[in-house]
Amino acid sequence: MLTHLDSQGHANMVDVSDKAPTVREAVAEARVRMRPQTLQMIVEGEHPKGDVFAVARIAGIQAAKKTSDLIPLCHPLMLSSVKVELLAEGVDAVHITARCKLSGQTGVEMEALTAASVAALTLYDMCKAVDRGMVIENVRLLEKLGGKSGHYKAEDEQ
Repeated sequence: MLTHLDSQGHANMVDVSDKAPTVREAVAEARVRMRPQTLQMIVEGEHPKGDVFAVARIAGIQAAKKTSDLIPLCHPLMLSSVKVELLAEGVDAVHITARCKLSGQTGVEMEALTAASVAALTLYDMCKAVDRGMVIENVRLLEKLGGKSGHYKAEDEQ
């Protein structure tokens, strides 16, 4: 059932006022593939724009807080925690994990996905001058906890 459509098929914001607040958490991921030289520059702190991981982490956190401004039918949420981690993976990739948490009436999947996506986009933006061929991939929900639909965990880790 698509809850963002009313009985006439029109888009609407879901009414969550009758839902009891519960602790909800979501984890999303993204990967950015790049040339090995680009990753080496990031990891060794030699990028002329500064600490790429720190800037991307802050961008991801900020994006999670602004999700309802970007996705039209998302509820504005009072997030209690947003954590964004960026780790070098192999010789040519950065793995991004975003975890969002709150006590509320609706889930935080979109916030986690937005955080991971914007962190990846920020990494691309900071490094595009040296590597325009970077690829953002595998943006997906890894896990969701809380709420009526319960626990979801992605079956395979890519």
